[in-house]
Amino acid sequence: MGGENGEKLGTSTQNQLAHWFRGCPGVFLSEQEQACLDKRVASLFGHHIVQIGCANPTADLLQKSPARHHVVLGKALRGGHPELSLCSDPALLPFATDSVDAVVLPHTLDFSSQPHQVLREVERILIPEGRLLIIGFNPWSLWGGWRLLRRRSGVSPWNGRFFTTWRIHDWLTLLGFDLESCDQLMYRPPLRNRVLMQRLEFLEGMGQRWWPVIGGVYVLQAVKRTVTLTPIRPRWRMGKRVLPSNAVEPTTRT
Repeated sequence: MGGENGEKLGTSTQNQLAHWFRGCPGVFLSEQEQACLDKRVASLFGHHIVQIGCANPTADLLQKSPARHHVVLGKALRGGHPELSLCSDPALLPFATDSVDAVVLPHTLDFSSQPHQVLREVERILIPEGRLLIIGFNPWSLWGGWRLLRRRSGVSPWNGRFFTTWRIHDWLTLLGFDLESCDQLMYRPPLRNRVLMQRLEFLEGMGQRWWPVIGGVYVLQAVKRTVTLTPIRPRWRMGKRVLPSNAVEPTTRT
């Protein structure tokens, strides 16, 4: 029963997010996320790039990737541009160890009940020097303040768990990742009035210049590092003599 309820809750949240991204302010955020991901994934080469979770099913975040295979994994299959879609639990990824060149997590950790396990699985499937892109809501922003007022309503995205970039960085460091970059998006408050959101567009430039760390959403890029072991040559030493110094050593007979 618990698993069924959890699955229903996950499906409900996914449907709410999909609906939210089709409205205001979701469409404005979607445009900024798409533009940022287009720049990031365009430089991620390899055979396989995997997107885990699809909070915004209308977006194709991998469209600019030069990787041969684009895979989108979620709790429910979806159509669209990616070559392949899989239905699976993000905490139990159906990929071999060290087999994926890049992974994208679009708000996946924000709505996961096991964010640590998701990251552990991502670390497992990524090849050495593989790249990880994480999109998340920033609690230290106008959007984070809005969440404090709306989270009891149970409506997405305000019912999610917003993690700070510092906490994500700590988790990644423990797993052997190095942080390469951090982009901040959406400095306007999450208003539902489309006209007012358009008029407040000037806040984007001001935010990037004057308070760059309090954007409503962040995009982190990290790389999986591997520790190369340097073999240590053994220091050979002469063994101790078994016979005393005044004893006669035996001779060999041919």
